[in-house]
Amino acid sequence: MSKSKNNGKKDSTDQTSDPISSNFSEEVTQEINQQTGVIDWQELAKHFARGVVIRVDVGLDLVKVAHSMSIDDKTQMQQWLDSGTIRRASDDDARQWTQGNPQFWCVVVAPWVLVQKKGLPKDMH
Repeated sequence: MSKSKNNGKKDSTDQTSDPISSNFSEEVTQEINQQTGVIDWQELAKHFARGVVIRVDVGLDLVKVAHSMSIDDKTQMQQWLDSGTIRRASDDDARQWTQGNPQFWCVVVAPWVLVQKKGLPKDMH
């Protein structure tokens, strides 16, 4: 059976054969995963006001995006930017989030705050 994407999960076969690079990459990924938490719009608004919120499409693995950003993987980041699957949060996003007060998965890759919408807003059925 051929190797396929792991639904956004990290696949160690994607790494180089260098065990040091693989171990470092896995350590960084684990550290990022441990720093990921949930935040609501009211808490996120102050970061939006500073212009540092990056919106990550729900189809992407937030930890993988944060990892790519932390290691300055310009090629991968540019692909996501070009496809629109990551982008800076807009004023329209802020207006929508103010109305629905959704919760987000969140991780900081200084100076950026990466967010990914977590389920439906609390007031939606």
